Amino acid sequence: MRRRRFLAGIATGALGTAVGACSAGSPHAPVDQAAKPRPDRPSDSGNRQAGVTTVPSVGASLAALDLGRASHKQLLALLQLLTSHLQSPQLRSSASSGLTVTVAVGASLFDKHPDLAHLRPRRLTAMPSFPNDALDPAWCHGDLLLQVCAKRSSTARGVVERLLRGTSAMVQPRWSIAGFRPESHLSATGVATTRNLFGFREGIGNPDPSDQALMDKLVWIQPDSGEPAWTAGGTYQVVRLIRFASELWDAEPVQHQEDVFGRHKQSGAPLAGKREDQVPNFAADPDGRITPLDAHIRRANPRTPEAETNRILRRSYSYRRGKDAAGQPDEGLVFICFQQDLERGFATIQRRLRGEALEKYVLPFGGGYFFVMPDAPPGGYLGQQLLEAVK
Repeated sequence: MRRRRFLAGIATGALGTAVGACSAGSPHAPVDQAAKPRPDRPSDSGNRQAGVTTVPSVGASLAALDLGRASHKQLLALLQLLTSHLQSPQLRSSASSGLTVTVAVGASLFDKHPDLAHLRPRRLTAMPSFPNDALDPAWCHGDLLLQVCAKRSSTARGVVERLLRGTSAMVQPRWSIAGFRPESHLSATGVATTRNLFGFREGIGNPDPSDQALMDKLVWIQPDSGEPAWTAGGTYQVVRLIRFASELWDAEPVQHQEDVFGRHKQSGAPLAGKREDQVPNFAADPDGRITPLDAHIRRANPRTPEAETNRILRRSYSYRRGKDAAGQPDEGLVFICFQQDLERGFATIQRRLRGEALEKYVLPFGGGYFFVMPDAPPGGYLGQQLLEAVK
């Protein structure tokens, strides 16, 4: 209870003044490092948007927008305008900066447009509040979500501003946040990882995004999947804004921190292993003598055959926004993941995490559920598959 009052108190000071503002990373954050080896592709294969399985760039900017009760004609105009901005020579010339732009829709868009209601992705709802959450409505949900990633955070923020030019009569900013990936790199198996602000590796154990068959099984919506036909080539996106109790965490000994995560801090290896890409064998440690039963990686993925179907593709960023009114650091994680099924993926994992040791040090305060639309068809616009399906 003391911990929740502490975190809720410091969150109130910071979040109350941040609503509607575009949040930037700390000037001291290492946001301009180049991610290593494999170059970013301009888009994912086929009719799939970039920014899902492409290698994450170091900087990111997310902006959630509200459309009010725009007419079908106004929604069409907005999506066509966004597409024209994306296809402008200025943005196309930014491809070398690792730029990817991903556009997703929220459940509220379908609530506001009765003619779209029957086309809502089957599993798209408003993100619920899970145990340990302290969600601020001003930092949750949105009709549209823009995710812009680039090798520099300043580039990502600039692109968001460019995309929103001429849209003020159609959309209102809801919330926005900038992120960065410290020590972003590719593991020996080709999976992108980073080190979060607690000092631990983030992204280890991710499914291989270059494995197309696996992505088709876990991430991308397939034709004849029971979803509305227009959704094929899209995916469900979860964003969770999670504030860290950094001073509380930093006061803990490293051994305790490692028990909380279930990994060695320096190497990223599981507590029973020596390499970060080593698969932990929890069955050989049923009583949690090596990896505690409430360790994060053990709860998130118990490494059972049943848990294989719950895997998600994580693409998270850290954020820093200075200090709040109480002098506490306002920093944490912009958790992002993609999956074919929200219930089978994120929601199931989240329920397994209930009661994990990490809960003491984190406070989820915002984010939402979204659906990444299929990419624009050749010569067309983003959202064309959706709007043309309206009858």
